[in-house]
Amino acid sequence: MPRVKREWVDEILVVDGWSKDGTKEYMESHGYRVLTQEKKGVLNAWWQGLEAAEGDVIIPFSPDGNSVPELIPQLIEKMKEGYDIVIASRYAEGAKNEDDGFVTGFGNAFFTGLINLLFRTHYTDALGMYKAFKKELLYSLKLNEHKEEILEILIAIRAAKKGLKVAEIPGDEPERIGNKESRAWPGLWGKIRGGSLILRAIFKEFIWYKF
Repeated sequence: MPRVKREWVDEILVVDGWSKDGTKEYMESHGYRVLTQEKKGVLNAWWQGLEAAEGDVIIPFSPDGNSVPELIPQLIEKMKEGYDIVIASRYAEGAKNEDDGFVTGFGNAFFTGLINLLFRTHYTDALGMYKAFKKELLYSLKLNEHKEEILEILIAIRAAKKGLKVAEIPGDEPERIGNKESRAWPGLWGKIRGGSLILRAIFKEFIWYKF
């Protein structure tokens, strides 16, 4: 967090999931605005933070070393060129991913390729969390009506359906700090479950959901 310069952004918002290790106290002592998560689950944490954010552009950021803070100014500058979404792509030319294993690497490539095929897009990283996007897309793309779905998938697909301006910049993904199994879908069966949810979301958007 100290690598995120205050002058880069108008607001830094932290969602704390009932931590007991001093995280919340550290954040508050350094002047960050901290929200205590109201409902369990990663998606609920996402939405609580997204809806509380006051800026017109949002950059979700992972503070476990997985997101490179120094990319924030690049994301902002690219947004100023008139884009609706700018993705820090882990697989764009010039980027390197140090966090992927075989299963996650294959899964990201497969699902991004499937989205490109079905929705005529040219993403190199459709599943990445680290991106800048206009807050109003949460409502104009009706993402707020489907809070149970995987946000990264919906925003990538619905931006394509609406013909929005999307750009990518190369963005390294360093290895996570701490326990890698603390992510949303730990273990092999967790990854299988996560993959099935992603596949379901893609085909729901392709077959059923229309704007």
